[in-house]
Amino acid sequence: MDIVVGKKNWVIPDCELPPEGEGVMKGHESVIIVNDGYEKAVIEVKLYFTDKPAYTGITWEVEPQSVRCFRMNNTKDMCGYVVPLETQYAMKLKSSEKIVVQYGRLDNRQTNLAYYTTLGY
Repeated sequence: MDIVVGKKNWVIPDCELPPEGEGVMKGHESVIIVNDGYEKAVIEVKLYFTDKPAYTGITWEVEPQSVRCFRMNNTKDMCGYVVPLETQYAMKLKSSEKIVVQYGRLDNRQTNLAYYTTLGY
């Protein structure tokens, strides 16, 4: 059996859901999770804000040996929670299994399209 890659605790400190904008490509945020292991990963999500208490109540699942993308502007992905637009927040992920986490944001509030992606910590 291979050595499973990843870790169980991740933090993404620079989250901010942009509006969709008017371009063909719509503004959004996403968290992409790879479960390299052999068991389903159950992930508890906690959101931190500058001016209100942290929010819990979001749980994600990623099947073994697979990848899944969660969109912050998709209330189904966010378990019914509506992430406020243009608001600074941070995200902590606590997983039952080792996972690898990547964060991406597509922001088209300005003329030049901006997309970036980074690994969590």
